[in-house]
Amino acid sequence: MAKDKVTELFGSMVFNEDVMKQRLSATCYKAWKKCVAEGTPLSLETAHEMAAEMKNWAMDHGATHYTHWFQPMTGVTAEKHDSFITPENPSQILMSFSGKELVRGEPDASSFPSGGLRATFEARGYTAWDPTSFAFIKDGSLCIPTIFCSYSGQALDKKTPLLRSMEELSRQAVRVLKLFGDNDVKKVISQVGPEQEYFLIDRDVFNRREDLVLTGRTLFGAKPPKGQELEDHYFGTIKPRVAAYMKELDEELWKLGILAKTKHNEVAPAQHELAPIYNDANTACDHNQLTMEIMKKVAGRHNMVCLLHEKPFAGVNGSGKHDNWSLSTDTGHNLFKPGSTPSQNARFLLFLAAFIKGVDEYQDLLRCSVANPGNDHRLGAQEAPPAIISIFLGDELTAIVDAIIHGTKYVDQRMKSISIGVDALPPIPQDTTDRNRTSPLAFTGNKFEFRMLGSSQSIAGPNVALNTIMAEELSQFADELEGAADFNTALHDLVQRAFIEHQRIIFNGNGYEDAWVTEARKRGLSNLACTADALQTYIQPKHIELFSKHRVFTEEELRARNEIHLENYCQVVGIEARTMIDMVKRSIFPAVCAFSGATASGVAAKKAVLADLDCADEEELLRRLSRLSAEMMRQCRALEEAMAAPKGKDAYEAAHYYRCTVFDRMGKLRAAVDELETITAREAWPYPGYTELLFSVT
Repeated sequence: MAKDKVTELFGSMVFNEDVMKQRLSATCYKAWKKCVAEGTPLSLETAHEMAAEMKNWAMDHGATHYTHWFQPMTGVTAEKHDSFITPENPSQILMSFSGKELVRGEPDASSFPSGGLRATFEARGYTAWDPTSFAFIKDGSLCIPTIFCSYSGQALDKKTPLLRSMEELSRQAVRVLKLFGDNDVKKVISQVGPEQEYFLIDRDVFNRREDLVLTGRTLFGAKPPKGQELEDHYFGTIKPRVAAYMKELDEELWKLGILAKTKHNEVAPAQHELAPIYNDANTACDHNQLTMEIMKKVAGRHNMVCLLHEKPFAGVNGSGKHDNWSLSTDTGHNLFKPGSTPSQNARFLLFLAAFIKGVDEYQDLLRCSVANPGNDHRLGAQEAPPAIISIFLGDELTAIVDAIIHGTKYVDQRMKSISIGVDALPPIPQDTTDRNRTSPLAFTGNKFEFRMLGSSQSIAGPNVALNTIMAEELSQFADELEGAADFNTALHDLVQRAFIEHQRIIFNGNGYEDAWVTEARKRGLSNLACTADALQTYIQPKHIELFSKHRVFTEEELRARNEIHLENYCQVVGIEARTMIDMVKRSIFPAVCAFSGATASGVAAKKAVLADLDCADEEELLRRLSRLSAEMMRQCRALEEAMAAPKGKDAYEAAHYYRCTVFDRMGKLRAAVDELETITAREAWPYPGYTELLFSVT
């Protein structure tokens, strides 16, 4: 596509700032800018003008409907569409869209997860326009990004707490920056760049796999002769069919103003990655939700299916979402860029100290933020980080931190003493170390890469956690420094103390080694290996206090979310277990019986012709088929019994029951089935195997 075509295409379906400048009156445009910058409410008159121009612009681009586009606790987006049609008289209509319709909607909320915030018969929920996120056109409808709340005002979505956390982080960061003399900064913005991994498989093959259709992952599947061992897929030439998909995907994303930048093959066969350019956390979250939706939609046009499950195939890399997180001022400075002058470095080290302290103190919360049933299959191997939270700083930055801790000299080209004063700190080189792909949180030059997110999950929750944790630490630092008699001395002592007390969270080694598990235990770090374990810490008193203090969640909202996550975990594992039982009883067992019967008939036929023919191999095959088939059915019955048994008296017990009992029996059933697959004729097996699944797209 020619350069001018790309620039013409980009943002063409977005009611962005350029469109507003062209279509809105100067008064209306200034009111919107003030609303975004200062949080001041829009007058109804301004809302009416914006709504009218949005409607006219949308209709010029072929839209006939509008919808309040929101992000409920399902993890995907939701939308209820209304046409612009308004009756003028019995035989005529007008096309209208009012300020009231722009600002607020009332979708039926009865079936969205609420965690007990409202009863099923209390159906009313409200959507409210988020003026900081641009409206856009999708599928012939004007989509208005909104928050979603209950009748009594509790957040029922993922956008509301993200906006709250961004606002609070900005408030506390600005307090700190003023102590450094940065009086021009009015706002600090959390910046995010989420790298999205995914698999593409042929749709016809997908439709023949009941487990993929119902759960998004393969519940059975023997290891193929070739997987990712040769690493020949990684950064390899993109196959023509996939290249055509990626081209169309880029174009669809660019229309919506999504800064899709990088695309390539990942390590596993059929796995790929897309990475955008940084944006503010709110926009990045909206865009990532749209990206996942459009990935699936465009794949269908190419007779493929996009899989976003964290581990759709056992034995090869799973898919994550690397959340590159940083902080930027409204004056254009990245607060995690080490900088080349002493004053910048002092500021950088303070923000670094706050981050290290926060991650150490709230490691369980960060683990909770990425806990979902799919991620349990992915964490801990094949380039996914382990469940133990730690920070990778690299050799250069670790050496500086160590020098500050011990009050010793730091050696670069010149011998320097580390004294965290505005005039004494040496320049800190940027990006002087390799990446650590086993680290959950790695410093990569001017940002932290949170590598634990699962590919299917919204990035809102993890960024709410990061923002709120950072807000808390900066609040504590500001309280201490604002009352200090000597700023430089207090700054040095605070940063040194933070590094000393929280150095246990820094780890630059191999997170996959058993030695790290032992070492982490000695350091007192948590190892919450699965979602059921992690969610037990979600509503710890200190987490409730953290979110309540910074007005990100009320205790009621936090407990509701915990209930939703627990219920989701149990439901997902339950669906997978029932799917396995159905596949075994209705497809796999009958297929193996038929193959065994055909094999037995062949042996009998051979012996009927010549009684002394050697049939030892066929007879051994029959014995193995019979033994494994019996084992399969025994494990299937055990799984059925586990599903029929009581799951516990509360949500925590139920989650642990599904993890420890149901999940364990699922593993035993899979082992028997996967071995059976390796000795059953390919044409007799009822489902496509891994070879066909992973190598079907050419």
